[in-house]
Amino acid sequence: QVQLVESGGGLVQAGGSLRLSCSASESIFSDNAMGWYRQAPGKQREYVAHITTSSITNYADSVKGRFTISRDNAKNTVYLQMNDLKPEDTAVYYCNAVNRYYRARYLFGQGTQVTVSS
Repeated sequence: QVQLVESGGGLVQAGGSLRLSCSASESIFSDNAMGWYRQAPGKQREYVAHITTSSITNYADSVKGRFTISRDNAKNTVYLQMNDLKPEDTAVYYCNAVNRYYRARYLFGQGTQVTVSS
């Protein structure tokens, strides 16, 4: 059974930080790269970052240097540490397993809302 549960979103001022968490079912977490996507109002969902099973990471240019993705294999959890947040980071953030083309492998969950005020 595929389960993806995001948490940690909230309202923060520009320049602030948030840490998102995603708990995934072991069946998808252990064998997959895991990543984060986001969807801002009126925009298409976009790739943010991913981390492979061997902890190699990749980031979208828009978040590089500000966001850090990590994974805890013992907890089947992937994290997204977001620093120096900007109003343009406002979006619903989703996690998912990621394929080689940076596309999500499964249906998305409900996500977690991040709102950055200016």
